Amino acid sequence: MRYIATVQTVVTAAPFDREPTAAELSAIEEEMPVITAEVELLDAQIMTLDRPATELDGRRIRRARNRVMAARRDLSNRAGVALSGGAA
Repeated sequence: MRYIATVQTVVTAAPFDREPTAAELSAIEEEMPVITAEVELLDAQIMTLDRPATELDGRRIRRARNRVMAARRDLSNRAGVALSGGAA
């Protein structure tokens, strides 16, 4: 009796078993203000899912959006200065 078996290699990748590198941790730390602002915006939006939005909710969401945009602007300005190198 002959057994039929697969002859292809394993398709799944090896499990992720390493710690983040210093560069990855540094990148996360640099992006943390954006991440925090986005979490605050998401919290403000979640609060309005199960009830009608009030004027106060609208203000809270608008302020959270402004914080996200400001954090993204600051991050991109810092990245632009770090990458530009001087001559503009």
